Amino acid sequence: MKICFPVAQDKGLESEVYGHFGSAPLFIVVDTDAGTVGKITNNNQHHAHGMCNPILALDNQHVDAIVVGGIGAGALNKLNASGIRVFQARAATVQANVDLFAGKNLPEYTLQQCCGGHGPGSGCAH
Repeated sequence: MKICFPVAQDKGLESEVYGHFGSAPLFIVVDTDAGTVGKITNNNQHHAHGMCNPILALDNQHVDAIVVGGIGAGALNKLNASGIRVFQARAATVQANVDLFAGKNLPEYTLQQCCGGHGPGSGCAH
């Protein structure tokens, strides 16, 4: 299974999970079957809020799941429509979240938990 983690800096498995999917500078991809760690540069990080193209952000590379601190409803819908499940990060690092994911201890995002913006009163919970 390929699990994608938005991050600010590439520190491999010790990278800290980023607070928002669409504006993350890059993604760490952990292939739990092959035991490999790769990265994808987010070339879609400078978009207007609500205009995230998650498949473009992932450089059209296949992943099975994403673990992130926050995500907008549009990105969540697009990822889910592509068969990609999105889970809430519950630890600081990629490795700690991989361990939680393996134990089925990460909740899956719902539309009600998505980021509505970052201004006052936006309801963004991350």
